[in-house]
Amino acid sequence: MLKINEIFHSIQGESTYAGRRCVFVRLTYCNLRCTYCDTEYAFDDGADKSIETIIEEVEGYNCNLVEITGGEPLMQNESLKLMKNLCDLNFEVLLETGGSLPIRDVDDRVKIVMDLKTPSSGMMKKNLYENIDFIKKSDEIKFVMGGRNDYEWAKEVIEKYQLNNKCQILFSVVFGQLEPVTISEWILEDKLNVIFQLQMHKYIWEPDKRGV
Repeated sequence: MLKINEIFHSIQGESTYAGRRCVFVRLTYCNLRCTYCDTEYAFDDGADKSIETIIEEVEGYNCNLVEITGGEPLMQNESLKLMKNLCDLNFEVLLETGGSLPIRDVDDRVKIVMDLKTPSSGMMKKNLYENIDFIKKSDEIKFVMGGRNDYEWAKEVIEKYQLNNKCQILFSVVFGQLEPVTISEWILEDKLNVIFQLQMHKYIWEPDKRGV
Protein backbone atom coordinates (compact mmCIF):
# COMPACT_ATOMS: atom_id res chain seq x y z
CA MET A 1 0.00 0.00 0.00
CA LEU A 2 1.03 3.58 -0.67
CA LYS A 3 -0.40 6.79 0.75
CA ILE A 4 -1.45 8.83 -2.28
CA ASN A 5 -2.25 12.52 -2.20
CA GLU A 6 -3.66 12.76 -5.73
CA ILE A 7 -3.56 11.21 -9.20
CA PHE A 8 -4.32 13.50 -12.13
CA HIS A 9 -3.84 13.96 -15.87
CA SER A 10 -2.22 17.19 -17.05
CA ILE A 11 0.44 18.84 -19.18
CA GLN A 12 3.96 18.21 -17.94
CA GLY A 13 5.21 21.64 -16.89
CA GLU A 14 8.86 20.97 -16.13
CA SER A 15 11.97 19.08 -17.28
CA THR A 16 12.81 18.18 -20.88
CA TYR A 17 9.39 16.48 -21.00
CA ALA A 18 7.56 19.81 -20.65
CA GLY A 19 4.55 20.18 -22.88
CA ARG A 20 3.67 16.48 -23.01
CA ARG A 21 0.53 14.87 -21.61
CA CYS A 22 1.40 13.18 -18.35
CA VAL A 23 -0.29 11.31 -15.51
CA PHE A 24 0.96 12.51 -12.13
CA VAL A 25 0.95 10.22 -9.11
CA ARG A 26 1.58 12.45 -6.10
CA LEU A 27 2.63 10.60 -2.96
CA THR A 28 2.08 11.91 0.56
CA TYR A 29 4.86 12.87 3.01
CA CYS A 30 8.04 14.89 2.65
CA ASN A 31 11.18 14.99 4.78
CA LEU A 32 12.08 18.51 3.60
CA ARG A 33 10.57 21.92 4.27
CA CYS A 34 11.83 24.12 1.44
CA THR A 35 11.10 27.83 1.81
CA TYR A 36 9.50 27.96 -1.65
CA CYS A 37 7.51 24.69 -1.48
CA ASP A 38 4.32 24.78 -3.57
CA THR A 39 2.95 21.39 -2.53
CA GLU A 40 2.66 21.67 1.26
CA TYR A 41 -0.75 20.03 0.95
CA ALA A 42 1.09 16.75 0.26
CA PHE A 43 2.91 16.74 3.60
CA ASP A 44 0.17 14.75 5.36
CA ASP A 45 -3.03 14.46 3.33
CA GLY A 46 -3.62 11.25 1.43
CA ALA A 47 -5.43 7.95 1.12
CA ASP A 48 -4.00 4.42 1.19
CA LYS A 49 -4.10 2.71 -2.20
CA SER A 50 -2.73 -0.58 -3.47
CA ILE A 51 -0.25 -0.59 -6.34
CA GLU A 52 -2.85 -2.43 -8.43
CA THR A 53 -5.44 0.31 -7.80
CA ILE A 54 -2.94 3.05 -8.63
CA ILE A 55 -1.96 1.40 -11.91
CA GLU A 56 -5.65 0.90 -12.77
CA GLU A 57 -6.26 4.63 -12.32
CA VAL A 58 -3.18 5.52 -14.37
CA GLU A 59 -4.24 3.20 -17.20
CA GLY A 60 -7.64 4.92 -17.30
CA TYR A 61 -6.07 8.09 -18.70
CA ASN A 62 -4.64 6.34 -21.78
CA CYS A 63 -1.36 8.25 -21.44
CA ASN A 64 2.05 6.58 -21.61
CA LEU A 65 4.02 9.19 -19.63
CA VAL A 66 3.74 8.88 -15.83
CA GLU A 67 5.47 10.97 -13.19
CA ILE A 68 5.88 9.78 -9.61
CA THR A 69 6.12 12.90 -7.47
CA GLY A 70 5.31 14.26 -4.03
CA GLY A 71 6.00 15.30 -1.39
CA GLU A 72 8.99 13.04 -1.54
CA PRO A 73 8.11 9.71 -3.22
CA LEU A 74 11.16 7.88 -1.89
CA MET A 75 9.93 8.24 1.69
CA GLN A 76 7.64 5.30 0.89
CA ASN A 77 9.64 2.21 -0.06
CA GLU A 78 6.73 0.74 -2.00
CA SER A 79 7.21 3.54 -4.54
CA LEU A 80 10.16 1.52 -5.89
CA LYS A 81 7.84 -1.40 -6.66
CA LEU A 82 5.24 0.93 -8.19
CA MET A 83 7.84 2.36 -10.57
CA LYS A 84 9.13 -1.08 -11.51
CA ASN A 85 5.64 -2.36 -12.22
CA LEU A 86 4.85 0.67 -14.38
CA CYS A 87 8.07 0.13 -16.35
CA ASP A 88 7.17 -3.55 -16.79
CA LEU A 89 3.92 -2.37 -18.37
CA ASN A 90 5.93 -0.22 -20.81
CA PHE A 91 5.01 3.12 -19.31
CA GLU A 92 7.58 5.89 -19.62
CA VAL A 93 8.22 6.69 -15.97
CA LEU A 94 9.65 9.87 -14.43
CA LEU A 95 10.62 10.25 -10.79
CA GLU A 96 10.67 13.73 -9.25
CA THR A 97 12.80 13.60 -6.11
CA GLY A 98 14.23 16.21 -3.76
CA GLY A 99 17.71 14.67 -3.71
CA SER A 100 17.94 13.99 0.01
CA LEU A 101 17.16 10.25 -0.09
CA PRO A 102 19.08 7.46 -1.91
CA ILE A 103 18.20 6.82 -5.56
CA ARG A 104 20.45 3.76 -5.95
CA ASP A 105 17.54 1.27 -5.81
CA VAL A 106 15.37 3.05 -8.39
CA ASP A 107 14.76 0.91 -11.49
CA ASP A 108 17.26 1.82 -14.22
CA ARG A 109 14.39 2.32 -16.68
CA VAL A 110 13.03 5.23 -14.64
CA LYS A 111 14.13 8.72 -15.70
CA ILE A 112 15.06 10.60 -12.56
CA VAL A 113 14.62 14.35 -12.19
CA MET A 114 16.55 15.17 -9.02
CA ASP A 115 16.83 18.48 -7.19
CA LEU A 116 20.02 19.74 -5.65
CA LYS A 117 18.68 22.16 -3.06
CA THR A 118 20.08 25.68 -3.33
CA PRO A 119 20.94 27.93 -0.34
CA SER A 120 17.66 29.87 -0.46
CA SER A 121 15.66 26.64 -0.08
CA GLY A 122 16.87 26.34 3.52
CA MET A 123 17.48 22.64 2.84
CA MET A 124 20.92 22.70 1.20
CA LYS A 125 22.45 20.65 4.02
CA LYS A 126 20.05 17.80 3.18
CA ASN A 127 21.55 17.23 -0.28
CA LEU A 128 22.78 13.65 -0.60
CA TYR A 129 25.67 14.15 -2.98
CA GLU A 130 26.34 10.40 -3.14
CA ASN A 131 23.29 10.27 -5.40
CA ILE A 132 25.35 11.85 -8.18
CA ASP A 133 27.22 8.53 -8.50
CA PHE A 134 23.93 6.85 -9.48
CA ILE A 135 22.72 9.47 -11.96
CA LYS A 136 22.36 8.16 -15.54
CA LYS A 137 22.79 10.05 -18.81
CA SER A 138 19.01 9.94 -19.28
CA ASP A 139 18.41 11.61 -15.90
CA GLU A 140 18.19 15.33 -15.09
CA ILE A 141 19.43 17.44 -12.19
CA LYS A 142 17.45 20.56 -11.29
CA PHE A 143 18.46 23.72 -9.46
CA VAL A 144 15.63 26.01 -8.26
CA MET A 145 16.91 29.54 -7.72
CA GLY A 146 15.67 32.50 -5.75
CA GLY A 147 18.58 34.87 -6.41
CA ARG A 148 22.16 35.41 -7.55
CA ASN A 149 23.64 33.52 -4.59
CA ASP A 150 21.77 30.38 -5.64
CA TYR A 151 22.96 30.82 -9.23
CA GLU A 152 26.63 31.17 -8.25
CA TRP A 153 26.35 28.20 -5.90
CA ALA A 154 24.84 26.07 -8.67
CA LYS A 155 27.72 26.93 -11.00
CA GLU A 156 30.21 25.82 -8.34
CA VAL A 157 28.40 22.51 -7.79
CA ILE A 158 28.20 21.82 -11.54
CA GLU A 159 31.94 22.39 -11.84
CA LYS A 160 32.88 20.45 -8.70
CA TYR A 161 30.91 17.34 -9.66
CA GLN A 162 31.35 17.73 -13.43
CA LEU A 163 27.59 17.46 -13.83
CA ASN A 164 27.57 18.44 -17.50
CA ASN A 165 29.35 15.14 -18.20
CA LYS A 166 26.75 13.15 -16.28
CA CYS A 167 23.28 14.32 -17.35
CA GLN A 168 21.14 17.26 -18.43
CA ILE A 169 21.11 20.26 -16.08
CA LEU A 170 17.92 22.27 -15.47
CA PHE A 171 17.78 25.81 -14.05
CA SER A 172 14.46 27.05 -12.68
CA VAL A 173 13.32 30.15 -10.79
CA VAL A 174 11.28 30.38 -7.62
CA PHE A 175 7.95 31.46 -9.10
CA GLY A 176 7.25 35.12 -8.38
CA GLN A 177 10.61 35.70 -6.68
CA LEU A 178 13.27 35.75 -9.43
CA GLU A 179 12.38 37.11 -12.85
CA PRO A 180 12.93 34.64 -15.71
CA VAL A 181 14.62 37.31 -17.81
CA THR A 182 17.23 37.86 -15.09
CA ILE A 183 18.44 34.28 -14.90
CA SER A 184 18.21 33.96 -18.68
CA GLU A 185 20.66 36.85 -19.02
CA TRP A 186 23.01 35.29 -16.47
CA ILE A 187 23.02 32.01 -18.39
CA LEU A 188 23.76 33.83 -21.65
CA GLU A 189 26.54 35.90 -20.09
CA ASP A 190 28.24 32.81 -18.67
CA LYS A 191 27.48 30.63 -21.72
CA LEU A 192 26.29 27.80 -19.48
CA ASN A 193 25.36 24.43 -20.95
CA VAL A 194 22.04 24.17 -19.12
CA ILE A 195 18.33 24.20 -19.95
CA PHE A 196 16.35 27.08 -18.45
CA GLN A 197 12.80 26.07 -17.65
CA LEU A 198 9.63 27.74 -16.47
CA GLN A 199 6.92 25.93 -14.55
CA MET A 200 4.68 25.85 -17.60
CA HIS A 201 1.60 24.69 -15.70
CA LYS A 202 1.67 27.86 -13.57
CA TYR A 203 1.30 29.95 -16.72
CA ILE A 204 -1.44 27.79 -18.25
CA TRP A 205 -3.56 27.62 -15.08
CA GLU A 206 -3.69 29.65 -11.88
CA PRO A 207 -0.33 29.24 -10.05
CA ASP A 208 -1.95 27.73 -6.93
CA LYS A 209 -4.43 25.47 -8.72
CA ARG A 210 -4.19 21.81 -7.67
CA GLY A 211 -4.51 18.79 -9.90
CA VAL A 212 -2.99 20.39 -13.00
